[in-house]
Amino acid sequence: MSILDQFKLDGKIALVTGGTHGLGMAIACGLSEAGARIVVNDIDKEKLEGAVKAFNEKGIDAKGYLFDVTNEAAVKEHIDLIEEEVGPIGILVNNAGIITRIPIEDLEVETFRKVIDIDLIGPFIMGKYVGKKMIERREGKIINMCSMMSEMGRPSVSAYAAAKGGLKMLTRNMAAEWGKYNIQVNGIGPGYFATAQTAPIRTEGHPFNDLIMSRTPALRWGQPEELQGAAVYLASKASNFVNGHVLYVDGGIIANFGNTSEEVAAAQNV
Repeated sequence: MSILDQFKLDGKIALVTGGTHGLGMAIACGLSEAGARIVVNDIDKEKLEGAVKAFNEKGIDAKGYLFDVTNEAAVKEHIDLIEEEVGPIGILVNNAGIITRIPIEDLEVETFRKVIDIDLIGPFIMGKYVGKKMIERREGKIINMCSMMSEMGRPSVSAYAAAKGGLKMLTRNMAAEWGKYNIQVNGIGPGYFATAQTAPIRTEGHPFNDLIMSRTPALRWGQPEELQGAAVYLASKASNFVNGHVLYVDGGIIANFGNTSEEVAAAQNV
């Protein structure tokens, strides 16, 4: 098999949770371009139907399923249904997640629990039931969408950071337990990306935009399609001996102490 053939996903079925918008949709498109058949889920029927339509308009024959990743009974039912209607899930991308930005002293316990439920317990439940199928088949790829907050903290995102730090360790434990079944479990840790959600804060002079520019060696925000290569790699045979790793696609933020204001100004004026 040639090196390029190792990256092909022909015949594979990829389930991307929350793959109806933003980075999840970009990853789904990348996996499709590499040959995978795409399945996405969401808890919002209108958003799910709109996403399937958008995929179809791109020439992607995607299937959508309406269920909550934190509902164990619903997950088990829909994993069985997907495998019956579409085929065996060979790639799982645990992408569904939320974030809240509230100082710890003002954060309600129920809000903290909700973030943990969706961002950490959801991937556990999905991994458990898809993993059982993969164990039976003695192969599979699971990609958990971690975060730079799997490594670092910053004000107001304590619940999210706690969940993503836990997800990093869940990734390693899944890898430790399931490696013997030829299942590779890895994570992707995105940096800051230009999406519809970040548009309001990506303007020059906005404090958060200035922060990102000052911390990122690339001196820019990432583009969603720049996650596709990492996802295809971790979903393909090319990564068969990579297990329990988190690949940070962050423009170098974690590696960098910071850029000078002169460097930032020069980049913004290019």
